[in-house]
Amino acid sequence: MRNLAAALILAAMIFAALPGAVLAQEATAYPLRLPSSGGEVIIPSRGGQYAHDQVGYAPARRAGDTLYVSGAIVFRGEGEATDVAAFEAQVRRTLTGLNRTLQAAGASMDDVALINSFHVWEGPDFAGSKNEQIEVISRVWREFAEGPRPAWTAVGTTGLLGTGGIVEIQLTVHAPPQAD
Repeated sequence: MRNLAAALILAAMIFAALPGAVLAQEATAYPLRLPSSGGEVIIPSRGGQYAHDQVGYAPARRAGDTLYVSGAIVFRGEGEATDVAAFEAQVRRTLTGLNRTLQAAGASMDDVALINSFHVWEGPDFAGSKNEQIEVISRVWREFAEGPRPAWTAVGTTGLLGTGGIVEIQLTVHAPPQAD
């Protein structure tokens, strides 16, 4: 179980933190679209390929007109602070990765219908309050989306997979398949 947890955290970190330059080199190969029951699996990057092939989950899966995006973890990396400013940068890093996945599926943050977020309200990786977590996520979200806000359920938890996790953000998106 520990190996699976470590592999999931590694996949999430790779998925969220791949630099743009690496993704640009992969532009001819990604995104991958794998046919699935009622839709397709979208693999946006090499990190997403690892998550799919080695860890066993799809970064995003379309079923009909709905795109389900696997949770991405807002985490405190080695040497990062625990204050609100550091948390803002960590949220931005995670939303950038989620936005990349949506773009690979032909969608945008404005297409998000539902956010489910799972929060470690009190832990060693964030020194702020519940309200500060929500305020920061809301503020950074507006950097990626201009339209009407999605529905949002925020749930508290005692921990996330791996170490350093503060919030996991999962998306449900209205994203009809694009015509080829």
